Amino acid sequence: MASRRFIQCDVFTTTPTKGNGLAVVVDSEGLSDAQMQSFAAWTNLAETTFLLPPTNPAADYKLRIFTPGREMLFAGHPTLGSCAAWLKTGGVPAEPGLVRQECGIGIVEIDLTGAVPAFAAPATKVEPMADAEFKRITAALGLPHDQVIRSAQLTNGPVWQLLELTSAEAALNVNENQVLWPEFVGVAVMGAYPANAPFDFEVRNISPSSGMSEDPITGSLNAAIAQWMRQDGRLTQDLLMSQGTKMGREGRVFIQPDRREIEKVWVGGHTQMMIEGILTF
Repeated sequence: MASRRFIQCDVFTTTPTKGNGLAVVVDSEGLSDAQMQSFAAWTNLAETTFLLPPTNPAADYKLRIFTPGREMLFAGHPTLGSCAAWLKTGGVPAEPGLVRQECGIGIVEIDLTGAVPAFAAPATKVEPMADAEFKRITAALGLPHDQVIRSAQLTNGPVWQLLELTSAEAALNVNENQVLWPEFVGVAVMGAYPANAPFDFEVRNISPSSGMSEDPITGSLNAAIAQWMRQDGRLTQDLLMSQGTKMGREGRVFIQPDRREIEKVWVGGHTQMMIEGILTF
């Protein structure tokens, strides 16, 4: 057993306890895969992360991400929360203002120079949702097809089956208990708010692989949405996404298209430090 620095933080919110919780083991050298998975199951959070020295010389650190049941190649709120924990515990990026995180999908950049820390949305494969899957999901949710404006299958590590509905209200009215994992994987809905609202879209991840009925705030899903909108030519300005509303959370995800690199989109949010201490494990 060893003493390891530990942080539990709340990501994508300015109000502590209203975001998405994340456990971060700062000093993870020496832990086996089985130990990491066991600890992630014990925390019982959507994700637990482990900071390690990089194996890629271009990276500042290496990150491994676990749900209670499996390892993930990439996830958004673990990226921002782990970066915040790394900086909090003395991490210094090789390039000022830009952190390079090594994870399962490769190097992910995190920009520290904007209004909020933001990661570069990974490349996203956009495909039509299979007709059989569209019918299966809409039937389970009891959604008339005229409530669905667009649909797509998005892959950026995780695979998302996304339905864009006629409004934020329609998205909030969806019953998340009708599409539980593992029968349904990666089902998400979104809908636009009226023009005078404080947010642009409501986003919901309603069959997360964590096994919960809904994920509070999902950076990787918002990143996939941002890349989808960019590829469709619909991402023409900064957006503020709301997520977790139906769960009593106040998730706020900032989407910003890069002004110089047309294929780059930044996904940002605040992180609140909740617990800091020493873990004996």
